[in-house]
Order: sequence, then structure tokens, then C-alpha cells
Amino acid sequence: QVQLEESGGGLVQAGGSLRLSCAASGSRFGINAMGWYRQAPGKQRELVATITIAYSTNYADSVKGRFTISRDNAKNTVYLQMNSLKPEDTAIYYCNVRKWGDDYWGQGTQVTVSS
Repeated sequence: QVQLEESGGGLVQAGGSLRLSCAASGSRFGINAMGWYRQAPGKQRELVATITIAYSTNYADSVKGRFTISRDNAKNTVYLQMNSLKPEDTAIYYCNVRKWGDDYWGQGTQVTVSS
């Protein structure tokens, strides 16, 4: 029903920046929130940041002050600007959309931060 296309991952040095993008197919009608989650090897998937239709944002404590989530309604896209990246940010980042109570996930994009 909803397909998410992620982009923007890559390899950067500690202290560098990346911007992730996630474009959602279809109408935004019914979407309650969009967000980013990440999963490191051997770890559970964790919330990174979310943004609601009312533009209320929520961040994990570990990324607060470094990451910024935003939306572009015209492009039906959610972004994650990641600054001051740390090696512990290394993970596969997944875009998430909650629409009518159901979760939809992107394919994931690899972010690797070298020390």
C-alpha cells in the first residue's frame, strides 16, 4: 500500500554529517507520523526521531542536539539531518510511516561512521 524509498546513507568520518531522505508513495492522508529508526549489528531496532502531522518532534536522547528531523509535504518526504556523527551512530537506518495505525518500513540505508 505504502512504499518508502530511502537514500542518503554512506560512510563518513566521526564529526561528519549526512542527510537521509525517505519519500513515501501515495497520499499523505491518514499518515499520523513519520520517523527514523536504526538497528546496529546484534542490537534491537531503536527509535531515532519522529515527526507528527502536527510537526511535533521526538528524539532519542542519544541523538538530541545532533540530529534534526523534518518533512516536506510537497514532496511527501521526511528527512534526517545528522551532524556531529559518532561511531556509535553506525547502523542501518529505516524510514517508518504510520498510516491508519499501520506501520510501513523502508528498505534501510547503511550509515557507517569511522573513528
